[in-house]
Amino acid sequence: MCSLTFPGLDLSKRRFDAVGFLRRSYQKSEGGLLYRRAESVRCKASAAQKVAIGSSGPVGGLLVSGDAKSIISVSDLLEVIADDLQNLNKNLKSIIGAENPVLASAAEQIFGAGGKRLRPALVFLASRATAEIAGLKELRTQHQRLAEIIEMIHTASLIHDDVLDDSGIRRGKKTIHQIYGTRVAVLAGDFMFAHSSWYLANLENLDVIKLISQVIKDFASGEIKQASSLFDCDVTLEDYMLKSYYKTASLVAASTKSAAIFSEVDCNICEEMYEYGKNLGLSFQVVDDILDFTQSSEQLGKPAASDLAKGNLTAPVIFALEKEPKLREIIDSEFSEVGSLDTAIELVLKSGGVDRAQALAKEKAELAIQNLNCLPQSRYKSSLEGIVKYNLERID
Repeated sequence: MCSLTFPGLDLSKRRFDAVGFLRRSYQKSEGGLLYRRAESVRCKASAAQKVAIGSSGPVGGLLVSGDAKSIISVSDLLEVIADDLQNLNKNLKSIIGAENPVLASAAEQIFGAGGKRLRPALVFLASRATAEIAGLKELRTQHQRLAEIIEMIHTASLIHDDVLDDSGIRRGKKTIHQIYGTRVAVLAGDFMFAHSSWYLANLENLDVIKLISQVIKDFASGEIKQASSLFDCDVTLEDYMLKSYYKTASLVAASTKSAAIFSEVDCNICEEMYEYGKNLGLSFQVVDDILDFTQSSEQLGKPAASDLAKGNLTAPVIFALEKEPKLREIIDSEFSEVGSLDTAIELVLKSGGVDRAQALAKEKAELAIQNLNCLPQSRYKSSLEGIVKYNLERID
């Protein structure tokens, strides 16, 4: 993954200080680790909001559970923005292939490889939910362009991720660098980062430019943080959550807040939409890391337990290390003995590491649902809530 810089752009006053998020602002309490939200660039919160990160259970009873739960269909959730997503897919393929014929076939592979387009879908849902508050009958061009920017940034990060990790499979298909080579893959990722930056600058909204450009920097910070902590059994939950913010939640949070900014709604609603995206993004990352232990390679569309095999210690492992001293010995050896990886996986499952990670994912999901209280009831809000619940269904 590459890091794009923006000469002359002052990011020192961005909305969210990620380092303060999990380092400077933590404080002890009986309920676990808490943090105080940083002040906004655009507006200041009237009171410091405290959000539990390390407690043992969910915040409340907002999510459907037990026998009352019903299977959630992503297609149904996104039906309300089906036309928006269809136009998005068409535009993305033309953007990548039109100016760069060498990337045209790669573009078809990139944007035809499946996936639910959840990040741009969140942009459209947040845009339409907040546009209703502002009395807008149709989305603005900025909303539509924002969704394209977000998907290009996300896809570019995945392409570069696969190169860095030498991953051969994503979503059940060969990765770009496996098909076209590393050179084309790096160029495709670079082009999408550069093109998204060009579109971003032309949105001519400094708050959004700061939010989204910081995301690109966060991607690089997350990769550096991950690479520097491989096979490190002393990595903390705080370290893991900060890395997860950098690599996943930062983009989702910036997306939903930017959508609200373009709807020109009250700044408090913009802040809640940011918190919604951040909490949803963190919950998604924890769930993905759980699935790495509970699903097969066929279900995942990539090798199972691949993070652990590469020394990337995620929430289930961090929790398991607290109870299984033998697990530390195996990880410290970097799985040098035959069968040691399988033994490590068994220890993670036996220790309750997955169960504790599930509680963490649900906790963040509860917070995301609460953040949506700023919105009036609508079919778009219902879909935003449904995506949170869909995420948790993946581990039920």
